[in-house]
Amino acid sequence: MGIFTKYFLPNEYVQSIFDIKPEHLKSKNIKAIITDLDNTLVGWDVKDPTDEVRTWFEEMKEQNITVTIVSNNNQERVASFSSTLNIDYIFKARKPRGKAFRQASNLMDVNKSEVVVIGDQMLTDVFGGNRNGLYTIMVVPVKKTDGLVTKFNRLIERRFLNYFKRKGLINWEE
Repeated sequence: MGIFTKYFLPNEYVQSIFDIKPEHLKSKNIKAIITDLDNTLVGWDVKDPTDEVRTWFEEMKEQNITVTIVSNNNQERVASFSSTLNIDYIFKARKPRGKAFRQASNLMDVNKSEVVVIGDQMLTDVFGGNRNGLYTIMVVPVKKTDGLVTKFNRLIERRFLNYFKRKGLINWEE
């Protein structure tokens, strides 16, 4: 397995968080979720959780799966979104660096084998999760628009996706 595959290929790829069910996570002994916020849970320009997102969080909680939002965004954005869900969060996480992933795992009091990282970006969420030995699930971005840094990341992502397709490592489309 090449270095690109090891670090940038997610364990799973789904259309949205709503395709991620507690039963599936439990079958993999997952007890905790580290999730990105912008373009993973809601569009980057959506201030509050949607009813669908609230229901998803409630389903996870009912199944004793702890969720922490780990975002590179600022405190105001992440705190206001997370507080309405009454869950822990880490802002200005500096993903893909490992500190926030370790901090979230410690906060949820779980071993890294019991954690899944969910996000829409290969260069931050998937790379950060894989580099730290965590299970990763990549979702299709909620919105088609991105900030400048993310636009640049998406160009690189496209090259990785094409490489993985050529190698027969992925069988999903966008």
